Amino acid sequence: MNDLGIAKDQLCRKDLTLVIVKNGGVVFETASHRISGFLGAIEQLGDRLEGASVADRVVGKAIALLCIYAGIREVYAEVLSRKAKTVFKENEVLCEWSKLVDTILGFNRSGVCPFEKAAEGISDPERAYETFKELLQSFVAGK
Repeated sequence: MNDLGIAKDQLCRKDLTLVIVKNGGVVFETASHRISGFLGAIEQLGDRLEGASVADRVVGKAIALLCIYAGIREVYAEVLSRKAKTVFKENEVLCEWSKLVDTILGFNRSGVCPFEKAAEGISDPERAYETFKELLQSFVAGK
């Protein structure tokens, strides 16, 4: 089984929200929701993510930009936004999905995800990473 296949299998079998596989081994997995898991993977693994494969429950433009920032080579999403699909296509990242949607909703489903709102005007992956880190910190501080 290839890296993406392993990641997809682990995502479903272990009921996780994010699995990252490289060279046949799981390098990161989490059941935490939202973008915090992916940001945590970047903080923990940094350059070691380059060339890895990702399986994630929900991938919008925000996660897509983080994938580009981290050098991810292929992605599977249970739910993928059209904007994320465009980012992957423009950056030649292989992506597969189960369901394609127009918009990624926030955790409580009352509107667009705040990270997706922040991602709207961003095309630079490094700027996206810094912006999303700050936004997550402001949410954590506000709780």
